[in-house]
Amino acid sequence: MASCLQIADDEKGHDLDLFCVPRHYESDLDKVIIPHGLIMDRTERLARDIIQDMGGHHIVALCVLKGGYKFFADLLDYIKVLNHNSDKSVPLTVDFIRVKSYCNDKSTNSVKVIGGDELSNLSGKDIVETGRTMQTLLSLLSECNPKMVKVVSLLVKRTPRSSGYRPDYIGFEVPDAFLVGYALDYNEYFRDLSHICILNDQAKEKYKV
Repeated sequence: MASCLQIADDEKGHDLDLFCVPRHYESDLDKVIIPHGLIMDRTERLARDIIQDMGGHHIVALCVLKGGYKFFADLLDYIKVLNHNSDKSVPLTVDFIRVKSYCNDKSTNSVKVIGGDELSNLSGKDIVETGRTMQTLLSLLSECNPKMVKVVSLLVKRTPRSSGYRPDYIGFEVPDAFLVGYALDYNEYFRDLSHICILNDQAKEKYKV
């Protein structure tokens, strides 16, 4: 099982006034649950693990938009640094796909794949995939006959709604709360928030569509 940093269910988080939070979001958030610096340090370690495991393979890094873009970019930056400064290195190309599975704060029963290049061009390649909604996408990828698929996810949520699926690389295991920030959104808001925070109930109504 992939190792990760666990955020306990009773974790109280950190007061907003201890961090730089955009003023227009201050009334919308309960707590900072994962500060940006901790995200970056954990992402650097994930990059090192990937290089260690995948060195020698040609990797197509597939970013799941939109929520995965910030993690994807930071992860690839760390991989590029390691490629330049370590004994192991990996040939790396990138691709993008958009997946939508949330309406307001509810995960829907359907997963929509929107835009992106044709998945058929991934045939025969090794893939490190970054994002949150996985199983439907994995079934689509399997039709393209990649040599190997590895999934990297910054967050895995402990929830009774989980199918039990676990990615190959995990940043943090988090409580069953609606989290925003670091490109994770609520109806497209909060992507510009650096830290990962707990959204309060008033904000759910305020930004509801």
